[in-house]
Amino acid sequence: MPESLQQFFEARRQSVRKAREFATRALDGWGPTSRTEDIRLCVSELATNAVLHGTARGHGFLVRLDIDDNCVRLEVHDSRRQQPVVREPTTTDISGRGLTLVAALSDEWGVRDRTPLGKIIWSCFKTADDAAQSISPSGSDRDDHPVEVR
Repeated sequence: MPESLQQFFEARRQSVRKAREFATRALDGWGPTSRTEDIRLCVSELATNAVLHGTARGHGFLVRLDIDDNCVRLEVHDSRRQQPVVREPTTTDISGRGLTLVAALSDEWGVRDRTPLGKIIWSCFKTADDAAQSISPSGSDRDDHPVEVR
């Protein structure tokens, strides 16, 4: 049975570290997985994108993690509909690799619109081999209704 945790963050640079710490606590609570570092890095990249590009003034972002027998799903909800673009940075560019990393580290990823505003960038990390044995589900079902991101 799936289990979910989510936390809202202010659109500040310090929130990227807090989002990564939230993900670490969630993943540690669910038990060991060989994908923890991949997930943490993707949380950092997507939270950074939310802070720099995805949040309208006065709004924040939400990080949601879901786990079931087969995968961990990461979602970052923000308040702008502007679709992200995977860039091909040159060797001298100091930014622009975030979505390339997400695509390389996750098994699947994508973007969908949120109602009433914004978007959700999601990625999935297959964990059937190592996480399924150590998870003790809480009995909560996944809520597919997006929360309001202020």
